[in-house]
Amino acid sequence: MTRALLFGACLLLAGCGLSTAPIVDPKGPVTLVERDLLFTAAGVMLIVLIPVWIMAIVFVRRYRAANRKAAYRPDWDFSLPIEFVVWSVPAAIVVTLGALLWAHTHKLDPYRALDSDVAPLQVEVVAQDWKWLFIYPEQQIAVVNELVFPSGRPLSLRITSDTVMNSFFIPALGSQIYAMAGMQTRLNLKADEPGRFMGRNMQYSGDGFSQQYFEAISVSQEDFEAWVAKVKQSSEALDGAAYAALAEPSIKHPVTYYSAVEANLFDGIIEKYANPGMSHGTTSGSSLGQ
Repeated sequence: MTRALLFGACLLLAGCGLSTAPIVDPKGPVTLVERDLLFTAAGVMLIVLIPVWIMAIVFVRRYRAANRKAAYRPDWDFSLPIEFVVWSVPAAIVVTLGALLWAHTHKLDPYRALDSDVAPLQVEVVAQDWKWLFIYPEQQIAVVNELVFPSGRPLSLRITSDTVMNSFFIPALGSQIYAMAGMQTRLNLKADEPGRFMGRNMQYSGDGFSQQYFEAISVSQEDFEAWVAKVKQSSEALDGAAYAALAEPSIKHPVTYYSAVEANLFDGIIEKYANPGMSHGTTSGSSLGQ
């Protein structure tokens, strides 16, 4: 029986892919802090088990049937020591968790730039039905459903939606944040080492929601520059007409490279919700970056 239980536990852990689970195998400084906070919070909450175990042992031993010395007090209804334990321990846990939450809320502020000796890579993210568009303003390129960036270099994301509310999340790198039409949110991440990570929308957004994944790829600086050169070889450019076609709903959209991007496209996507009459390709910033 023992061998069967151990074998079942091994199968369960193997099926969970524990070695690649982002929560126990963080790939960046943000997820590392989040993991430590989770384990610390779990440890603090487990403290409540200590008085429970003690009282369980004491009560069982004191009020067992064989203990004839235990006092029979049918009218008893209050004990200050017991009340103190029952209320003080949970209160201490709540206070401790509140202090941890307050401190880490500021420490893990997604708008807060990560400490680094190198400037962050700027990327603009647009949620669509049902895909993700990544615009690299410095490199003047754009990619659908693939986010490539150098490892060890901070990644600064500006995020919006050109459809209903989405939620941007790369579990291995941390910090889920919403993407909303007509608004901009920010997220700062970093990967400590090269790797491939799954990213997705965590907010239900319609038929293609379950397939709205993208791949986040952390590479060396040299490989990143080679990838940028590869994207620039694409024959497609993301002008107003191309963007309008891309914005149409699609499921399992293939990775697509654009070697040029309409200037101020990201800002225009946000502004069009404040100015409904505005359309891409008709503004003064409709030229393509070369």
